Amino acid sequence: MRVVFAGTPEPAVTALEAIVASRHELVGVVTRPDAPAGRGRKLVASPVAQYAEELGGIEILKPVKPSDPEFLARLREIAPDCCPVVAYGGLLPQAALDIPRHGWINLHFSVLPAWRGAAPVQHSIIAGDDVAGASTFRIVKALDAGPVYGVLTEPIGPEDTSGDLLHRLAVSGSKLLVDTLDGIEAGVLEAREQPADGVTLAPKLTVEDAELDLNAPAQRVDRLVRGCNPAPGAWTTFRGERLKVLAVRLTDDELKPGELQATKSSVKTGTGSKAVELVTVQPQGKKPMAAADWARGIRLTDADLLGG
Repeated sequence: MRVVFAGTPEPAVTALEAIVASRHELVGVVTRPDAPAGRGRKLVASPVAQYAEELGGIEILKPVKPSDPEFLARLREIAPDCCPVVAYGGLLPQAALDIPRHGWINLHFSVLPAWRGAAPVQHSIIAGDDVAGASTFRIVKALDAGPVYGVLTEPIGPEDTSGDLLHRLAVSGSKLLVDTLDGIEAGVLEAREQPADGVTLAPKLTVEDAELDLNAPAQRVDRLVRGCNPAPGAWTTFRGERLKVLAVRLTDDELKPGELQATKSSVKTGTGSKAVELVTVQPQGKKPMAAADWARGIRLTDADLLGG
């Protein structure tokens, strides 16, 4: 089939690579416009756009809005049979959905109808799910509600961050996406409507969502830290400034919520249940570092608390 791929962040590149290696003909790429990044806030192309540029000879479309008339007109001219999508980040209007005869086929990183929305992997870890997954479905106007073609599952390990899990799902999901395109082309794959029960939502996580509640049980603290790694990064406060907490380890020690205990090789803080060991932290304006190194540098006192 002639396909136009839509995607933006790094995990989408894995799927685009799989499509390039498949028998389908990549005739265009749709991605978000260049965005400011880094200290200089220079405009930088998305990872998908950068990969497509390296391929050469592929038309790259970067509409400000997918409803832009110029974009819709060009997409009609390209006349794709199907548009596979992975984390594009733009709301597709019905006028765009109607152009490819086989529709827009989204690879979504959850077992639908669970975790519809922008951050399914993060929410599955934070919620304490044992299993995550990926689904391919035909996009409709309602959020992540279209009929499903295929599903895979992936166990969530006790130390998995959202970055770890998303990487694995991007790899396995890219095969699922290509298999879905193959099945659609062959006419042997039928989409099934999602069940009405079991719908949960996974909106994009904000910085406010990532604030640690050290009165919560240790397992909940651990899940929030892992679910928010690498972004937006779980955090608390220390001496009036934000301190990102990038990794913790569960312990059997007893400390009051926010209380700190440091040795030469470890730093622990209390929660609503057992203490957790701080493994990696990032002070405001600095790079990530081992928590033990951080504690030596700031010279902890008995009066110091996290989240105070």
